[in-house]
Amino acid sequence: MLIELDHERLSLRRQCQLLDLPWSSWNYEPVEESARSLALMRRIDKQYLKTPFFGSRRMARHFGVNRKQMQRLMRLMGLEAIYPKPRTTQVCPNHRKYPYLLRNVEINRCDQVWSTDITYVPMRRGFLYLTAVIDWYSRYVLSWELSNSLETSFCVSALERALSGGRRPEIFNTDQGVQFTSQEFTQRLESRGIAISMDGRGRALDNVFVERLWRSVKYEEVYPKAYENGWVAEASLGKYFQFYNEERLHQSLDYQPPALVYGKKGGAKKRRCA
Repeated sequence: MLIELDHERLSLRRQCQLLDLPWSSWNYEPVEESARSLALMRRIDKQYLKTPFFGSRRMARHFGVNRKQMQRLMRLMGLEAIYPKPRTTQVCPNHRKYPYLLRNVEINRCDQVWSTDITYVPMRRGFLYLTAVIDWYSRYVLSWELSNSLETSFCVSALERALSGGRRPEIFNTDQGVQFTSQEFTQRLESRGIAISMDGRGRALDNVFVERLWRSVKYEEVYPKAYENGWVAEASLGKYFQFYNEERLHQSLDYQPPALVYGKKGGAKKRRCA
């Protein structure tokens, strides 16, 4: 083990900093939810992939539970119904919102557009959040990160890892979530001359390539596994993303794996739970 619990001079926090390991990763504890709530959250997640237009009212009726309970769980999972909403409804009104730049744009080359998003990952006794950065043209997953909270830092970390390979996109697309509208995130893109594009509120299809990625990750990896804890989830997802990049054949890519189209081997840059 690289961390020494009784080191004479270095605190645990300082050791994590030197190892480039988030403190919250070492300090990780499963989210406390009842077994019944966790089972329901798993079912909600599956249903949301099928019917993302279901809000808390429809979800509550579908599963026969109290709407207030459904609202709490969907809020905890970071889920909301997909439907057109007024532009005045913002996740964080103090953050700048960028226009969507990709309507009717033909995606015909690597590094033309990258995008990112966050999804919920159920475990046997808790849950995590997963973010990933993907190249639209090749479907190549450039980086990914796990976290036990929805703090901005794990999204920024995934972005930095994607950019650390020396390549950068012309346009970077996100939704209007507070993590992506924060200055901490947007300044890293603007400082590199990358144009920022943001989905319209409630428009999941504006970021359709990431939505397709989540569906593949959930049904091919997450749901069959029932991870015991965050460390198991990280190891298993690492293997899956390597398979996804280097071996999984995509019909839209003439049955080639993303790594071949993107011209890169070695898998997505990964990170421990944050």
